[in-house]
Amino acid sequence: MSANGAGGTKGKAWGLATAACAGIWLVQTGLRPVTPPAPAAAQAFADTAAAGGPDRTAPAAHPRPGPAPLPVSVPVRLRIPRIGVDAPLRGLGLTRDGRLSAPPASEGGLAGWYEHGTTPGATGTAIVDGHVDTARGPAVLYNLGSLRKGDRIEITRRDGRTAVFGVDAVEVYKNDAFPDHKVYAAADRPELRVITCGGGFSRSTGYEGNVVTYAHLTGARS
Repeated sequence: MSANGAGGTKGKAWGLATAACAGIWLVQTGLRPVTPPAPAAAQAFADTAAAGGPDRTAPAAHPRPGPAPLPVSVPVRLRIPRIGVDAPLRGLGLTRDGRLSAPPASEGGLAGWYEHGTTPGATGTAIVDGHVDTARGPAVLYNLGSLRKGDRIEITRRDGRTAVFGVDAVEVYKNDAFPDHKVYAAADRPELRVITCGGGFSRSTGYEGNVVTYAHLTGARS
């Protein structure tokens, strides 16, 4: 794994913590029809939609230079205006089997970021994730699948600056077809992935996939 700000992961990418995908609330309440919104096909990358699969290529190259990367600084808060998210961020590590750990199941309003990777706003691929639901009901990223291209994601950092990202695409993948390289590969500009569970729900096995939002830095403010 790379150090903060170094640009993502090296070697085989790690997966998601299945603890974020249990669907405990849906199982306990019997509300199977009430499932998180799924990303519309129009919000996927054009090459993904054309290929009919999740991992034909990595995200498209960016044609124009973006804003200057920010220095390394710990993120402390996640805001996604379209879906009403305004949540604290906690650092996450890896489990023994190399998966990204999840925020505590009891804290549905908390999001996490991979603290041994890129810090949001620095050059590279920063990773944020959170629960879609808990035993108490919908959690912080329940509505992630309803985001659209161009939507804004803001991450406030310990240095007092807020990194502002624009959404490039929102895609959904089955658990057995998760495109590790496409999601986690290093980037040569500041990029962000926000991940939660989705892709259908089974009462016996929980959520069957993951929703991934791809975004890049569009600006910063103090």
